[in-house]
Amino acid sequence: MAKRLMIEGLVQGVGYRYALAERATALGLAGWVRNRANGAVEASVHGPADAVKAIIEWAHQGPGTARVSRVHVADDPEPAPPAATFDIRPTV
Repeated sequence: MAKRLMIEGLVQGVGYRYALAERATALGLAGWVRNRANGAVEASVHGPADAVKAIIEWAHQGPGTARVSRVHVADDPEPAPPAATFDIRPTV
C-alpha cells in the first residue's frame, strides 16, 4: 500500500518529521517525510496495509509537542523506494 500524507497544524519546529521517520522505520515502512513552505508536513509511506494504517493513525497525534489539525490522505503515485528506508527530505 502507498499513501501520501499532508499533515497540517503546529507540526514544524516540534520534531514531527523525526518522530514520524522513527515510527515509520519501526513499522517497517519505506518512504520519506519533509516540511512544506506553507507550514505543513508531507510524507510518502509505502508498505503493508496494516503498517500504513498505523502510521496514518499516529499522524493524527504526532509527537507530544505537535498540535495536528488535519491529515489529508491520498494514494501515492510515486513508486515504492527500492529499499525499505525512510528518509527526511529538505523543505519544499
